[in-house]
Amino acid sequence: MSKELSQCQVIERSLFKTYRKRIWVPFIMAIKKYELIQEGDRIAVCISGGKDSMLLAKLLQMLQRHSDFPFELVFLVMDPGYNSINREKIESNAKLLEIPITIFETDIFNIADRTEKNPCYLCAKMRRGHLYSQAKKLGCNKIALGHHFNDVIETTLLGMFYGSQLQAMLPKLHSTNFEGMELIRPLYCVHEDDIIAWTKYNHLEFIQCACCFTEKSAESEDGIGASKRKEVKELIRKLKKDNPNIEKSIFNSIHSVCLDTMVGYKSNGEEHSFLDNY
Repeated sequence: MSKELSQCQVIERSLFKTYRKRIWVPFIMAIKKYELIQEGDRIAVCISGGKDSMLLAKLLQMLQRHSDFPFELVFLVMDPGYNSINREKIESNAKLLEIPITIFETDIFNIADRTEKNPCYLCAKMRRGHLYSQAKKLGCNKIALGHHFNDVIETTLLGMFYGSQLQAMLPKLHSTNFEGMELIRPLYCVHEDDIIAWTKYNHLEFIQCACCFTEKSAESEDGIGASKRKEVKELIRKLKKDNPNIEKSIFNSIHSVCLDTMVGYKSNGEEHSFLDNY
């Protein structure tokens, strides 16, 4: 008589079977294509408690078991000032998914709350700094974040529409403030719709953005609320009705930029013009 699977085993099985083509395969593809993990790496998997970072943690944990070469993982949770409900939700989900998290405390929410100008920017910058610092203390050489395919294309369009620049989100980059540290994005090729589908399939509930500035986001179906990113999401959804391949086209475009047709571009902070070599 076969042994009954635990809930965690059922969830893992869904990633190997039901969502193999939609999640596991693109996850592995990104790691190989962009050379995100090397032998001997010690990676801090940064968990916010949302669906993306929790999925990332589980995928990397599964990969570690089946990898052809050894690497280490630390599942790092930074508490920026969560309320007790969100904190308990993160801990219970980690227990359910059998992810051994390491939690450290910060007062980021309190500091950002006292800032009138760009509190979200300050919060994001402080979060990244704390994560790099803590990861380095724990002997890690990389941090892994849960940005996915849709984050990539939305960020590209946001830069064009509101930042007056063509700027993409890289699958990996070196830290400029923490020597020897690198940031990687293993979900780079995984679509958000598939993450949401996997979450619903397994009846999982993760926290939405727990920031005090964006509490209304939890009321929206996708957890984003009224924002510029929300506008871009809606625009892409409308465009997909006429062109189902619109997301793939945007994604592929950042992989094949033709500088010969650009009037100007920046590299290493320096501006260049087509007139330089005209």
